[in-house]
Amino acid sequence: MVKKIFETNNDIGLLILRLTLGAVMLPHGLQKTLGLFGGHGFAGTYGYFTGTVGLPAVVAVLVILAESAGAIGLVFGAVTRLGALGIVSVMTGAIVMVHWKNGFFMNWFGQQAGEGFEYHLLAIGMAIVLLIKGGGAWSVDRLIAKQ
Repeated sequence: MVKKIFETNNDIGLLILRLTLGAVMLPHGLQKTLGLFGGHGFAGTYGYFTGTVGLPAVVAVLVILAESAGAIGLVFGAVTRLGALGIVSVMTGAIVMVHWKNGFFMNWFGQQAGEGFEYHLLAIGMAIVLLIKGGGAWSVDRLIAKQ
């Protein structure tokens, strides 16, 4: 059963998919963990999620970990399916809790109350493929599964 988590084929398309998703998600994770790119760091993000948003403490930590450690895992193809599951969960939560009310489209011209959910839907679609197929070529998962 554990080996199934790591199984994947030598697919370059999966490599491209996981590198792209990991590279897009990692800056968001670094905002939440280290305060980079204008973020508030772990304490600020945790406080916002638990205080303002009202998330339970464990969920707040899991969101921060999904976007940071999960994104790093995707870049290296390490425990790809777990990282992808984290991204699916976080993006679904973001749609339901924040972005659904703003409609589908991003707020390109500043005429909406906030951002729509099209970006989140793309991330979910990419992550679902990785959840099903694994990390593909040049992944740590593939190395583990071969042993």
